Amino acid sequence: MISMPTRLAGKRVRSRHVGSHHRAAFLFLLPACLMFAVYIVYPILSTIWLSFYDWDGMADKTFIGFANYVELFHAPTFYTALKNNVLWLVCFLIAPPAGLAVALYLNQKVRGMRVVKSLFFAPFVLSGVVVGLIFSWFYDPTFGLLAKVLGHGVPVLGDARYVSFGIIFAALWPQTAYCMILYLTGLTSISNEVLEAARIDGARSWKMLWYVVLPELRPATFMAIVVTIIGALRSFDLIAVMSGGGPYESSTVLAYFMYDQAIKYYRVGYSAAIAVVLFAIMLVYIVYHLRRMLRNER
Repeated sequence: MISMPTRLAGKRVRSRHVGSHHRAAFLFLLPACLMFAVYIVYPILSTIWLSFYDWDGMADKTFIGFANYVELFHAPTFYTALKNNVLWLVCFLIAPPAGLAVALYLNQKVRGMRVVKSLFFAPFVLSGVVVGLIFSWFYDPTFGLLAKVLGHGVPVLGDARYVSFGIIFAALWPQTAYCMILYLTGLTSISNEVLEAARIDGARSWKMLWYVVLPELRPATFMAIVVTIIGALRSFDLIAVMSGGGPYESSTVLAYFMYDQAIKYYRVGYSAAIAVVLFAIMLVYIVYHLRRMLRNER
């Protein structure tokens, strides 16, 4: 029988071990937490604080309260940018199923498939500026490939009716490649035993895809949708390269509208208000999906 002093000593030893493990975990997490606080939390809080001021980036700040937000919600350009963000969001949802289709095609053991994979992978490693220049040449109404195919020039980037769709089509090229990579990674992780069991049970083609493959790809699908929607909401680089928000601000989005006000017109406080609104929109979406993910894990 263990005596009382021995049990107390054992408890003290265990508590010291637990305390040392907690301290070690805290020390490992501390650098990441500090970086997160400096590079994420502080910029968010400073942007919210700056949105209540009138500032050109050089002179003294002037506190104006909610005046930037009042002006923003009365600006027609804000609603044009918001409408274009919704358009980007809807059209960008083509990327996950398109990436899945390409991944299913590339997930075959055929000679020369590695070369084909590298061709489909190429758009992902290109920068947004390069993609924008390629498609600007493609859409050019005088010498572009689109004009050669159609037999006549179409001013895609110069027409307010087509410019947003033209830029979104260009953005879908690398976004589909990114979703394809996510799905290819998921397909390679599916157990062959699961597929063989499904074949023995009579699952073929569409039934195999719907009842076996897609459930196994649920994590990849979740990641593809999240990244695609966030990419649609923060779209900027292709718009800056291909149209500059024009013609007549018809292709601008919230991220470009924010940049335009800060860099061209030196309205840093107003630009911060646009950033806060964009952050609030993204935050609603992120919180919704995090709650959904936690509910599924439970």
